Amino acid sequence: MSKVIITCAVTGAIHTPSMSDHLPITPQQIAEQSIAAAQAGAAIIHLHARDPRDGRPTPDPAVFMQFLPVIKQSTDAVINITTGGGLGMSLDERLAAPLLAKPEMCSLNMGSMNFNIAPSAARVKTWKHAWEKPYLEGTTNFIFRNTFQDIEQIVERLGKAHGTRFEFECYDVGHLYNLAHMLDRKVVEPPLFVQTIFGILGGIGAEPRNLLFMKETADRLFGDAYVWSVLAAGRHQMPLCTMAGMMGGNVRVGLEDSLWIGRGRQATSNAEQVAKIRRILEELSLEIATPAEARAMLKLKGGDLVGF
Repeated sequence: MSKVIITCAVTGAIHTPSMSDHLPITPQQIAEQSIAAAQAGAAIIHLHARDPRDGRPTPDPAVFMQFLPVIKQSTDAVINITTGGGLGMSLDERLAAPLLAKPEMCSLNMGSMNFNIAPSAARVKTWKHAWEKPYLEGTTNFIFRNTFQDIEQIVERLGKAHGTRFEFECYDVGHLYNLAHMLDRKVVEPPLFVQTIFGILGGIGAEPRNLLFMKETADRLFGDAYVWSVLAAGRHQMPLCTMAGMMGGNVRVGLEDSLWIGRGRQATSNAEQVAKIRRILEELSLEIATPAEARAMLKLKGGDLVGF
């Protein structure tokens, strides 16, 4: 068993400011929480940007550039930028910041899918901003688009042009087969960093048997050509990440994926979640990968070759 890579997804585009007072919104907050997460043990920091005025997701490269250099100057962690952006963004909007930043790694959703986060709106009693409730409730009629052509375009424009590698986000079994199709056609190259995702309404459910099935399917499709990681939404985050660690996998935590640290208790920071999963993994006699070790495992280009 190799060392475990911990990824921390710091803010995302799913949760809104009214859902947690601890969600980082401003560039300063995103930078501070990213640095703290890296210090707690995260080798990879996965990043979205938000409008500092009201917390809504933004694709604006100028906002990204307010925190990317700060994080890079303060930590050796791998910086991973979203290509999923936020709900309703065009492909060009989603790629604007990554194309400018030329990061070592970007996320890449491996298919179009229903992406329903509307149920979370029912749990919010008081809204801080007018955009939040319709943003969440509107996802009952929302499809996140990543066609085969979109995926190839992202790989071409970022991977082939700038040496960026990808966190291939697989929300369902079909996404694994989409990725295998891209591998067979040599659109993508190993080692593949395969992030299997559980518990998003529209994707595969957060059940242990589903985790086993996704892992078995990935093994059949990719053999030794991939590095496996797990993220699970909400209350499923720690149990399924623990299961992944026991099975030789890597893990992703962070306030993008879950606002919680325990039953009925919201996490006060991303670092708190990183520290918890690290503690669990180390109690299982597993070693945590450093950023340098993660770069070697994933064959990344190195932080000196990025655009920030």
